[in-house]
Amino acid sequence: MADMDIYEDARTVSRSDLAAWLRQLANQLESDGRLFYGAAGAVTVADTVRCELEIERESETEVSVEIEFSWTEPARVTVADEEEPSKDDEAAEPTETAEATPEA
Repeated sequence: MADMDIYEDARTVSRSDLAAWLRQLANQLESDGRLFYGAAGAVTVADTVRCELEIERESETEVSVEIEFSWTEPARVTVADEEEPSKDDEAAEPTETAEATPEA
């Protein structure tokens, strides 16, 4: 399954505003594990995540810092998965549902 962007925002802020935003994200993670984005979006972060910190010198004058964390959500069961199989389907092999891996 290809990556599916859920939300992206880029802006220029002061170092103080950046620190406040990072604290806000940390507080959300500590309280109920949900990160809020956009007008009304939220994503629930798993109890265990894979995290990366990458610091790169892009050029003589530009440095970038990337913080990334990801997790695997359990496969979602659809209504079709819960229905009784028809006679034609009884001999069919069961299929696996792929797991999604959103990144924040």
